Amino acid sequence: MPLSRKLRYWMEAGIFFIFMGLFRLLGLDAASAVGGLLGRKILYRTRISDRARKNLRMAFPDKSDDDMEQIVVEMWDNLGRTIAEYAHLDKFHFQGRGARIEVANMETGVRIIEQGKGILFVSGHFGNWEIMPIAATEYGLDGALVYRPLNNPYVDRWMVKQRGIRGPREHLGKGAQGTKRIFTLLRACKSIFLLVDQKTSEGVPAPFFGRIAMTTPAPAALALKLGAVILPVTNERLNGARFRMTVHEPIAIEPTGDHDRDVLALTAKINDIIERAVRHRPSQWLWIHRRWPKEGDKPRNRRGQGAQALAGAGVRVDSDGSSFI
Repeated sequence: MPLSRKLRYWMEAGIFFIFMGLFRLLGLDAASAVGGLLGRKILYRTRISDRARKNLRMAFPDKSDDDMEQIVVEMWDNLGRTIAEYAHLDKFHFQGRGARIEVANMETGVRIIEQGKGILFVSGHFGNWEIMPIAATEYGLDGALVYRPLNNPYVDRWMVKQRGIRGPREHLGKGAQGTKRIFTLLRACKSIFLLVDQKTSEGVPAPFFGRIAMTTPAPAALALKLGAVILPVTNERLNGARFRMTVHEPIAIEPTGDHDRDVLALTAKINDIIERAVRHRPSQWLWIHRRWPKEGDKPRNRRGQGAQALAGAGVRVDSDGSSFI
């Protein structure tokens, strides 16, 4: 690593750890409140809010400007709180005294767990997205979290350690080694935790809010190959640093023999659940991602090139994976 980059990472990490230390001293509830305040008053005023507004306009063309702006403000409040809460991940649990997580439709999760199969827990950036693996680990499920490592290695190591206090200790990145480990865990009837709501250039063109969105095919492909269960979970902030995690029904897998079409159909079903959760509480989702392809993007594979061509032609995609104008 070049010295200039290392110095930059040290400086970034130093500032980050100062804030985390202050949030830790404040206590969970106060830290969450201060994080929300910083989100509303400072982060909201940054240029990245323009991307959130653009995404909201594409998803909700009929909403008023005032409604859009309220969603953006509340989104930053939630994100600021989530950042502050990383200093207190050890305090989140759903059982016993002081529980901060309630689990809706727990019976579905129990039923799936009792089947003794590998489970692909899929979710998105809702509320505090660290809640899902924490709750599952507290219930007694073993497995691994799939994540994208942060650019700053010092902050990344700290984040991995924080997640591992109450959540899964094993973190898997992209690449052949991570994929091999996922196969091993699922075949051993363990659990894999994934957030599937970000654009990926290696994805498949699946519908999201009626538009083509490049989406990871990993859950669908793994479920089809290994017989693992795809179990969607969504999360919402209730009040302050308290959450409701909802376990949805597992996604039905009905192979047709056409692998590519089956992967796309399953991925479209996952996106449909993510979309319905976003529509339920738009301000709980992270709108600052570049979720849809835009002119000038350079897809890395054949699927991505096809999706960009369709997007440029104004093509929308139905929930079964078929296209329409």
